Amino acid sequence: MKIQHLKLLNFRNYEKIQLNFSENYNIIYGNNGSGKTNLVESIYVLALTKSFRGSVDKVLIMNNKDALRIEGHVGTKFFDDYRLTIKENGKRVKINNTNVDKLSDYISKISVVLFNPDDLRFIKDSPSIRRKAINLEISQINNSYLKNLNSYNKILKQRNVYLKTMNINGNSSSEYLEILTNKLIDIGEKIYLSRKKYIDLLNDRIGDLYDKICGISDLKLEYVSDYKNFIKDKILSKYQDNIQRDIILGKTSIGIHHDDIRFKFNGINLKDYGSEGQQKNAIIAYKLAELEIFYNIRKDYPILILDDLFSELDKYKINNILGLINNDIQTFITTTDIDKIDKKIVSKSKMFEVNDGIVREDLYERRI
Repeated sequence: MKIQHLKLLNFRNYEKIQLNFSENYNIIYGNNGSGKTNLVESIYVLALTKSFRGSVDKVLIMNNKDALRIEGHVGTKFFDDYRLTIKENGKRVKINNTNVDKLSDYISKISVVLFNPDDLRFIKDSPSIRRKAINLEISQINNSYLKNLNSYNKILKQRNVYLKTMNINGNSSSEYLEILTNKLIDIGEKIYLSRKKYIDLLNDRIGDLYDKICGISDLKLEYVSDYKNFIKDKILSKYQDNIQRDIILGKTSIGIHHDDIRFKFNGINLKDYGSEGQQKNAIIAYKLAELEIFYNIRKDYPILILDDLFSELDKYKINNILGLINNDIQTFITTTDIDKIDKKIVSKSKMFEVNDGIVREDLYERRI
């Protein structure tokens, strides 16, 4: 998966730019606050229709503008033209100038893997952050997963609304609640199995990659779920046991919306007992494993974005990571310090200097 050409209109601090990229390394450099992250963010938004910064759509639009547009020429052997338009009242996507009505039919078309400083807090943050990450990752390789997830969330919302109604009215029918519960379990099982399969694939790789990074291989992911060892009658019994509690709280207390992932090193939870270095290494191994899974399933590597990761790591670790990345992967690197990157990589990279929303293509030979 490569992006050859990118065109931005009113995205963040970019009013209007067009850029052509290398199919290998692209280094985007400049001072903090110049717009480096905004540039790679636009590629991510084009792929997944949302920002990795957690921003609401309207803040992506340049001040005093009504809409933004991102266009990219993306593909492998054959390339397509992708367009995303965001206005305050919604977003639209097109492929080769044809409207795609459902975002769930669009999202799996362009695959992207992101390294970002915020990822290094992935282990420490709440389970919802890890679920969100897993959902995005699986959605890029399994189109039906996102559809199941949307259906699950819709039924979960209906069930929670009805629980609140039962609490207020006191005599509402339990039959409708049973219908919603059974639907929730059936769709939840599909999501659980998709997550379990993906985490199993990660576990097949993550220990070896962790070993290559720091010389120790005993890293595993533990999938924590109410649906573990799924048997429908037992899951249904859990829901029934929690009905009164759910009615009082007005929300569903068990289900795949409470799933979590634990990073275990020698059987110890890294969130509680791991050093900062161990946690960073674990996330890096996780992301590298993700690259391999994408390739094995889609027979194509995703676009890789390394956003300001080098501000968090020493030069040795940076170049160790880059050495584990397949040369066929199109890679975008943002940095304030080019000297941290191995000169061999810099010499074969296309360089972009960013200064307050202005991007200038640079040649390595000019600076040596």
